[in-house]
Parts: sequence; C-alpha cells; structure tokens
Amino acid sequence: MKDFAFSSLRPESTGSIYGSISFTYNLTFLYSLDSNNWQDNVVGFEDEEEKIIKYLKEEKDELDVVSIIGMPGLGKTTLAWKIYNSQTIKFQFPVRVWVYVSQVLNRKDVLLTILKAFTSQDMSGWNDHDLGLTVRKYLDEGKFLLVMDDVWSVETWNAIRDVLPKDNKLGKVLITTRENQVGAHANPARDPHKLRFLTEDESWKLLRLEVFGKLNDFPRQLEATGKYIANQCKGLPLAIVVIGGILLDHLSKTRNLDLVKEEWLEDDLRDCFIYLGAFPEDYEIPAWTLTRLWIAEGFVQPKNGKSLEKTAEGNLKELIDRNLVMVDKLDPNDEVKTCRVHDVVRAFCSSKAEIKDQNLFQEITMSKERVFQPSITDIQNYRRLCIHSHLPEFLSRKPKCPRVRSLLSFNKVPDDLKSKDTPVIPDGFELLRVLDSRSIKFKQFPQGLTKLMHLRYITVSGADLDALPKTLSDLWNLQTLVVNTDSNFLTIEANIWKMTQLRHVVTKAAIILSTDGDGNDVGENLQTLSRLSPECCTIDVFTKACNLKKLGIRGLLVNLFSTGKSLEILHLLEKLKLVNNKTSGGRLHALPQANFFPPYLKRLTISATHLDWTHMPALAKINTLQVLKLRGKAFIGECWKAFGHGFLSLHYLLIDDTDLAVWEASEDHFPNLKSLVLKNCANLIEIPDSVMRSLEILTMDCVCKSAVESAEKIAEEKQRMQLGESESRWGRKFKLTVDSRYVP
Repeated sequence: MKDFAFSSLRPESTGSIYGSISFTYNLTFLYSLDSNNWQDNVVGFEDEEEKIIKYLKEEKDELDVVSIIGMPGLGKTTLAWKIYNSQTIKFQFPVRVWVYVSQVLNRKDVLLTILKAFTSQDMSGWNDHDLGLTVRKYLDEGKFLLVMDDVWSVETWNAIRDVLPKDNKLGKVLITTRENQVGAHANPARDPHKLRFLTEDESWKLLRLEVFGKLNDFPRQLEATGKYIANQCKGLPLAIVVIGGILLDHLSKTRNLDLVKEEWLEDDLRDCFIYLGAFPEDYEIPAWTLTRLWIAEGFVQPKNGKSLEKTAEGNLKELIDRNLVMVDKLDPNDEVKTCRVHDVVRAFCSSKAEIKDQNLFQEITMSKERVFQPSITDIQNYRRLCIHSHLPEFLSRKPKCPRVRSLLSFNKVPDDLKSKDTPVIPDGFELLRVLDSRSIKFKQFPQGLTKLMHLRYITVSGADLDALPKTLSDLWNLQTLVVNTDSNFLTIEANIWKMTQLRHVVTKAAIILSTDGDGNDVGENLQTLSRLSPECCTIDVFTKACNLKKLGIRGLLVNLFSTGKSLEILHLLEKLKLVNNKTSGGRLHALPQANFFPPYLKRLTISATHLDWTHMPALAKINTLQVLKLRGKAFIGECWKAFGHGFLSLHYLLIDDTDLAVWEASEDHFPNLKSLVLKNCANLIEIPDSVMRSLEILTMDCVCKSAVESAEKIAEEKQRMQLGESESRWGRKFKLTVDSRYVP
C-alpha cells in the first residue's frame, strides 16, 4: 500500500493500549487510548520504533519473525501500529496485513482477514483447509508484512505457522505478545524485543499531552500535582492515558484537581460501559448494534428531549471521550461505525459484571473436559448470558433459566443449530428480552420464538430465510428486528403496524409486507426500514411510517420511478439506499426529478442502476446531499462531464465498479468535497484536479496506473503548497492512499 500523508488525520482503524490501575485517590480507572489523538501523543517510542523498523528491513534467507513483548498496557499495540503506518514501512512492503488475535483463537477468521488483503472474493463458506492453502499461495511470493497483534500462546502461533511460507525471504511477520516464550518459539534465531516502561519525564510529557494537548501550554500551579500523578502511574502509558482522560473531563467541569469521588461514571453510563465485556475478545463492535442493545437492555433513558438512539449515541461518545472505548472505524460523516475494547478492559468489565449485587452478565465457557463454566445449575441466577462458542451443545442440555433476560452469541464462525434444539430457547428462557443469535443459522424462522412476549431485540440468521410468520405480531414489545438471509425476498406475513414499539427492521432482502393496520399512530416509532420492495413503497406505507430516518429499497426500481410515487412525504428521512435488481424488463432510463427525494436527504447510495452519466445532474439538485455512494455500475459510460449545477453540500463521494474513462469537472462542481473513494475504476485515465480543490482524503483501489500517477502529482503539489504558502487553492490537508492492487 502506497500512502502520502501531509497532515495528521483521524485514522479509520487503530490499535491501542489499555489497562487498569489502583490509584492513590481510591479510584480504579479503566481506559483505552482515543483514536482521535493517539498517534499524535505517542511518547517514548522513538528509539523502539527505530529498532523494530531496522529489523524489518534486514535481508534474511527465509521468512523473518519479529516479536514485541511486554505486560498489558505497556504499548505493544501502539508501537506496532505506529510502525505499520510509518512511511518507511508502507513503501518497503506493498502488502501489509493487520490481524487481531484473541485469547481463544478463531483460525478461520484470521485466514479470512489475511485474504482480504489480496482478493475481494467472499470465501467465508470455504473450509479451513482450502483457506489455508489459498493464504499460503498468496504469501508465497513477493514482499509482505503480516502483523499479528496479541498472540496469547505458543499453541496459537503454531495454529497459524503452517500457512506462512518459510522459504519466502522477502516476507516479514511482526507479533505482539505478553509471553516471552511465544516470541522465543516463533523465532529462536532472534531474541524478542522487550518493551520498556516510560521514564518519569516521558510520563509527565504524555500526561500533559493528554490533558492539555500541548507540552508547554498548561497552568504552572498544576505542575507539582501533575508530576505526582504521572509518577504514580509507574511508567505505564495506558494508565497515564486514562488518568489524562479523567482529568480532562473533570477539569472541563470544575477547573480544579479535586478528584476524590467514588462514582466516576453515572449509573446508566456505568452499565453501558460494563456491558462491553459481553462481546468476545478483540471483537469489532458495530456502534449501531451496541447502542440498540443498550436501549433494549433498559440502560438508556431519553435525556433533554433527545430520542433513545441519540441518547445512546451520546453515551458511546462520552465513553470514547473518557478514553474508555477505542474508535475503530468512522463512517463518511465522521460518526463512529465500529469500536473496540482491549482484552484487559474486557476482563475488568467482566469482573465488575459478575459482582453479586450487580450480576449484569455472565460469560459461559466450556472446559477441555467439555464441562460448562459456570454449571448449568448455577446460571439460573444470572440475568444475561454470553456464550460465544458451543451454543448448540449448550442448548442441547436443555437449560432452564427463568431469570435470564438476554442471550448473546457473537461467534464469528456460524454454528448450525439443529431444529430439535430450537424449542429450547423459548422453553428455557421465558422472560427473554434480548436474543442476538447471529452466530447460529436457522433453516426457517423458529415459530416458538414468537411466544417470548418480552422480546425487545432479536437477530435471526439463515441462508434460506424468506418469511416471517403472522405470529410475529404478538411480539408487541419488539423494538429491533434484524434478519440475516441470502434470500432475495423476505415476506413479512405479520402485521408490523400492530407492533407499536417497533423502531428498526433491518435486512438485505427485499421486504414484502402487509399494509393492514388500524389507528392513527401505527408505525410512528419506526425509524429504520431496510430494505423495502418497490411494490410496497406506497403512500399508505409511508404515511404510517412517517418518521422514518433510514430507508432501503431493493428491487425493480423502474416500478418505483415510473409510477410517479414520491418519497417527498418522508420529512425526517436522512439516509436512503436504492438497490436495483436488473432484469431484461427492468432497465432504468432515467432518474426521477429532485422533488422525488425526501426534502432533507443527507446520504444516498445507488447500486446497479446502469444509468448514463448524463443523468447525474438530477442528483446534484438535491441540495442537502452530503454523502453519495455509487456502487455496482450505478452509472456507466466512458465519459462524465461534471459541469453546470454542482453538488453544493457534498463532502463524500464513493464510485465503485464503473467503466468510466474520462472524467471532467468544472471548478465549482464539488466546492465542499472532502473525501473521494475510487474502487474498481480500471478504465479511469486521470482525476480532474478541479475535484481536488477542497479534498482532504483520496482513497484508490483497483485503478489504472495513469490515474494513480495523476493523483500523486496532485498530492505532491499539495505538499509543496502546504510547506510554502499558509493558504493555497489546494487546501491545507491531504491524504492519498493507493492500494497495491492497481491495473497496469
């Protein structure tokens, strides 16, 4: 991967460091390093970084493994991530892969992660053997850097070692681990690199950066107290970061250092934080899923007139601001898309959850002797169960859990739940409120689940799921319904308009639903409906679901556009996704007029419409549009002339899979474009420099060499202008990322 970075921009994905300390103020702090500033505030790693990079650049006769060892919170992941993203390493290794490894190894997931660096093909259905052979084939030749973060044991390393080509002398593997024996075993010819603690000066420097953002701009009367606090952290970067986050939050409210306070998180926020321990180690947690689970669990109450969703999102932001949660990925609007917590943080949350007076949740594990811990008998006293593996076997023992309110299973590799085990859930968990069973595949919707009258949140998965029964209407408490299926259509036989608490219906299939309903308030709480079939996009449906904020439509869009039906009545709709199912009789010839779209639409995704670029002006007239994603040949044709009325508010543009070759644009057509993503645009000759005027981020993947060269020239000009004049027509910030998979 080739990268030009001329300013410090928030990364899409970060590694971080975490830990816990008992402080002299009788407080226990847990934290993670916030991705907003962690790269800027790295202290004391300069010499460490130089050593590791030197190792990675050394020529060897075979595959070389470098290991970094140290206790939790010392900064292993931070150092590895800093090296991984250094310009030297990016230019040295065309292929770089980062893999999070958990205490319980998921070998298949590791292999799939590596393969994503080489191919976009979906291989999730492949068996472990074929995946291993394919990984080895890709790694067998050429330069690559594979980072394996947090390898717990020698057994974990051995499970991956067989796919690594020992004879490829150009390849490098960098691992982080707590165990010295792991590093020594991985490469007996090289001693593991032991990461040192911070010095007192480095500790004080890091604390100043975390609290005040600058080294020398701080109240001098706080220096003595600040140094004392920094020294109490005993050189552990992680401890300093969390203390810094707590101090910053406290100072912004009180302007003093009076920290003697037992409760450092409010009750609802504390429950939201501890609940993070319910997810597996190193799990990439979708923010949308997390906040909806918080709501379903009853942790979130409306505040200051805000909706439950906005309040939950505010809670997540507060945990991030306090350095308790790490941002993993951001969406085009710089909102949190996914987040992570370190295994140490997770362990802390789990320990707090198991305290008898809280009893928030309990993780169920299986020993080598195939005995569940805690025992089937003991779990009857818990309110929430997390079981991330062996779920079918657990259910086969027919547990009776009258007090359990939540059953969570986030295993990444699906288990097949046998039909005979399906009744166990409603029979054994009568008071269930939350059922997230994405890790198990149902052949059809389990009828017995509709007996769980208290359900607020449910996720069901199955390759062939194509219908939801009428009895689903009986779940009158249901707030969130997620259906993962490979079917093209999902018929909802239930009358969702009677489900007055329903807020979110999410699936990738085209939903066919009943329009029957009674009363004037039916559907008023519905905020997400994704994805609806065009035939169901009626005035009656949109009148009932008048408060929709997110809508997806999938099917023959010609049936939607040609009838003159409008989405104009959806005044609250901000996000719209249009997915066309192209058939011989369903070809689109044009887009509807701008007044077809909701009046305050901010985000629009269009896929597989095969429209000519001459129809783009219809989208440019949506003056509120901020994010536009064009996927799967949404527009086709060799030439796009972006002249005339422009996209005045657009700041993010994605073009994925098109035959576009010549792109011309006037200076004022994209006046506020900040981020441009080009994928699978193999014919595009060059990028018009007029598009780049306000651009800050350009990402290119599978484009031709001439397009890369045109972008590099603009990047170099931006760098020159930035170093020269304080202001320039190119703007002051720019980041260009070019994937190594470009078309010659």
